[in-house]
Amino acid sequence: MGANLKEVRERIKSVISTQQITKAMKMVSAAKLRRAQQAIVQLRPYSEKLTKMMQNVLTALDGNSDSVFNTTREVNNVLIVVVTSNRGLAGALNTNINKAAAQLVREKYATQLEAGKVSFLPIGKKGREYVDRNFKKSSVNADHVNAFSDLSFLAISKIGDHIMEEFSAGTYDAIEIVYSRFKNAGVQTTIVEQFLPVKKMPFETTRKSLPDYIFEPDKEELLADLIPTILKIQFHKTLLDTQASEHGARMTAMDKATENADNLLLELKINYNKARQEAITRELSEIVGGAAALG
Repeated sequence: MGANLKEVRERIKSVISTQQITKAMKMVSAAKLRRAQQAIVQLRPYSEKLTKMMQNVLTALDGNSDSVFNTTREVNNVLIVVVTSNRGLAGALNTNINKAAAQLVREKYATQLEAGKVSFLPIGKKGREYVDRNFKKSSVNADHVNAFSDLSFLAISKIGDHIMEEFSAGTYDAIEIVYSRFKNAGVQTTIVEQFLPVKKMPFETTRKSLPDYIFEPDKEELLADLIPTILKIQFHKTLLDTQASEHGARMTAMDKATENADNLLLELKINYNKARQEAITRELSEIVGGAAALG
């Protein structure tokens, strides 16, 4: 029984130590979440409005002006951008993103996958590890696993420029992004989004509301500068969304882990007290029995 009590005491110490870690991680994630949430909440309306404007412009110019970024080609080569976190302990966040990327490839681009014409651009270590394990025949276009160390617009724009250059050069005919959209600390939604070519608004449903744009300078010069800038802002948003999702998911996961540790501690302490009471009762019985034998 002494050995059993010692084992329970060791387990209690271990759970308390783990709980201290989960509490600390929850506090760190909560602090980081406030900053990340502020960043994405400020950028998202701006990005979404610009994206809608870009789609409206391209729809209004349908057939009158071309941009390389809205050119639809036969899809032979595909690039999948997988945006995950660098660290785990964030619930099912990274698993959901990786599974969505795998489902996208196997359902929409099965032919290209079989032909070895699907490439990946993982942003975040968890995505890179998943691609290396599950898509060994596919190539990795570039390694940006440390992108989250600097999420400034200037730094992320370099990745966006690289992706757009690959599309412009015809290296890829379609580029898709898989990431997590932040709603709140408890809710993150996995998003699969076509990045290039740019999708136009359905013309039949929008022609009555399309604005009559006046271009200054001329259309070609304006589009050459406007569309890449909007695309880089849109790409920046996906990383900020995923960063906020990571901190929200980790804070929630650590809060649940701390709660589970409380429940486990309660159970262990009850078991410890029962075992200790049994040991005391047995020892008293032995003493009483010994005294009776001597008498």
